[in-house]
Amino acid sequence: MATVSKLLLLLLLSCSYYALIARAGEHSSYITGSVKTEAVCFETKASPSSSGGGTVTLHHRHGPCSLAPTKATPTMEEILLSDQLRASNIQQKLTAATNGTGDAQKLEATLPTSLGTALETLQYVINVSIGTPAVTQTVMIDTGSDVSWVHCKPCSPCHSQVDPIFDPSMSSTYSALSCSSAACAQLGSDSGGGCSSSQCRYIVRYLDGSNTTGTYGSDTLTLGPNVITGFQFGCSRAGTGFDDEKTAGLMGLGGDVQSLVSQTAGTFGRAFSYCLPPPQSPAGFLTLGAASGGNFTTTRMFRSSRVPTFYLVLLQAIRVGGRQINVEPSVFAAGSVMDSGTIITRLPPRAYAALSSAFRAGMTQYTRARPVGILDTCYDFGSLSTVRIPTVELVFDGGAVVDLDLDGIMILGRCLAFAPSDGASSVGIIGNVQQRTFEVLYDVSRGTMGFRAGAC
Repeated sequence: MATVSKLLLLLLLSCSYYALIARAGEHSSYITGSVKTEAVCFETKASPSSSGGGTVTLHHRHGPCSLAPTKATPTMEEILLSDQLRASNIQQKLTAATNGTGDAQKLEATLPTSLGTALETLQYVINVSIGTPAVTQTVMIDTGSDVSWVHCKPCSPCHSQVDPIFDPSMSSTYSALSCSSAACAQLGSDSGGGCSSSQCRYIVRYLDGSNTTGTYGSDTLTLGPNVITGFQFGCSRAGTGFDDEKTAGLMGLGGDVQSLVSQTAGTFGRAFSYCLPPPQSPAGFLTLGAASGGNFTTTRMFRSSRVPTFYLVLLQAIRVGGRQINVEPSVFAAGSVMDSGTIITRLPPRAYAALSSAFRAGMTQYTRARPVGILDTCYDFGSLSTVRIPTVELVFDGGAVVDLDLDGIMILGRCLAFAPSDGASSVGIIGNVQQRTFEVLYDVSRGTMGFRAGAC
């Protein structure tokens, strides 16, 4: 994560994208899509299943209605490398936690406890306010990290973000946490930074060597109409790798005690949901609190007691064009992390090989194109105005079926948005491309994950 500009959405690097226009019949084996030439910001209404709790608008980091626009354009190789580094880090942590056995039965359906390391940053942002008087901050959200932080004054040089840099000395409700506080002790070895003048310090180290460090403190956090007092977060005084960032920081949604979700559980309960819009759409939403309505397809959520940051689900099968690929359920036994920060879904190598083979068999009418980094199933559609793509369905534990949107199957307008897991790792990751347009419900208290199609 040298800079967040390296996480420009893959889809926006292409001059076109696909828009779903028809799915002929409920169980059709193909999706028909048309080509558009540009993404335009327009007003639309996302539809969260619950109007209660704390709901804020969510935008794609580099979409047409971005809250922190930037003109920086990284190369395709940089983006794919960044995504690969994040995925590898997640897989290594979970492989170590299960002693390399890849046994999903060792994962416990438990409530959040401790741990948490921020990984690569994310492309989805929300507006929150911190302090008294409240200062608006545009922050990225990430289910793969726990410690929230924003850039703070004094700073030299100061960050080039779109919002005013938070100055804790100007907030009447800010308080630096002491080194002897329970909150400081909960940071643990991964994110604890020791003491400075009796004040608790935090440090978040990123995979490529970039980092942020500063004072760990508390202040009032405003989420829409909701005010949370005593919210604990990092006040970043120094860091590397954020020079051209336009966002103010990061809001962790992981399962550790430091995350926004855990800290607000007393107010909203241990559940949250979001809808990640495709880049051409203006907005989705993030809701803290249990969903009170909506037709969710649900599956069990698994947790690792040693790495409680991550939320895991268990794939049982994958269908392409209505037919199940030839992979036994045991291939998916290590579980898959549901991650809002990873772009491309990673599958165990055997599962990916079967998926790619089945998808190619349904695309023989089109010309194959050269691979793009880790994306090896790509096509040259030339001047075609419409294309027919085989459907892809993810079948989870308990029979829950998630029928992916077209934006969840293809990326860059030409490549299958899946890749094999790193090396011999059997841990999968469900990336944000496959989650787009669904309301994804993390109901930690019930130990379930839910999916509701067409929410944004």
